[in-house]
Amino acid sequence: MSETLVLIDKSAGITTVTLNRPATLNALSSGLRTALVEAFDAIAQDPATEVVILTGAGRAFTAGLDLKELGGEVASDNTAATVERDVAQALAAIEVPVIGAINGYAITGGFELALLCDFLIASTEAKFADTHARVGVVPGWGLSQRLPRLIGINRAKELSLTGNYLDAETAYAWGLVNRVVAPAELLPTAQALARDILSTDRPTRMAIKRIMDEGWCVDLNTGLDIERRANRAHARTELTPAKVAARRTAIQDRGRSQSR
Repeated sequence: MSETLVLIDKSAGITTVTLNRPATLNALSSGLRTALVEAFDAIAQDPATEVVILTGAGRAFTAGLDLKELGGEVASDNTAATVERDVAQALAAIEVPVIGAINGYAITGGFELALLCDFLIASTEAKFADTHARVGVVPGWGLSQRLPRLIGINRAKELSLTGNYLDAETAYAWGLVNRVVAPAELLPTAQALARDILSTDRPTRMAIKRIMDEGWCVDLNTGLDIERRANRAHARTELTPAKVAARRTAIQDRGRSQSR
């Protein structure tokens, strides 16, 4: 295989993963899916990675499964020796924060991958669509459950039952993406947010991410119980007067700089 299907860049705790089939709008061929699983599995085992940025090369984040390959129009590009497993499960198994930097089209399976990120930053060129109903496939990577929880069931039904496209500004207004920036500012913005995350206490932020993820799937009372138990466990092992005192000045200085 001549092209590298997934580009990995590691720098100071931040690992950037770039889907790299730009000529096909980063369509998720079997080869690309295998390469992504291998990349995500390696990241999940890498203690040096504290934040992940997931993006795409060219005009798309990813247009979803490679329909030409699925339809038998082109041969599979999967030359990997490993057995392919679920891309969504491999991404979900990454415990550190994952920022989705949505540079262009995020369609169907690509939309599902975006929804697996902890939060999304979108380029003004980003467009989202769920075309499962048009292709004739029922979602299998969580879109039917995550999307209604993020934007409301009525809006989710509109998108999924029509297959219509959603532009970046509307995605922002609906609460799907955290912010919309110019294309040239997409990766710098994601990198700046990643550095902000890195500046926090790692055991604490990991505990907060975990209880948020666990609580999102349960009712409020159960979620509050999850938080109480995590709070007590963390206090026993991580919270000491010395640690609080050491962080106090930095917290105050950051608050002053951000309030100007």
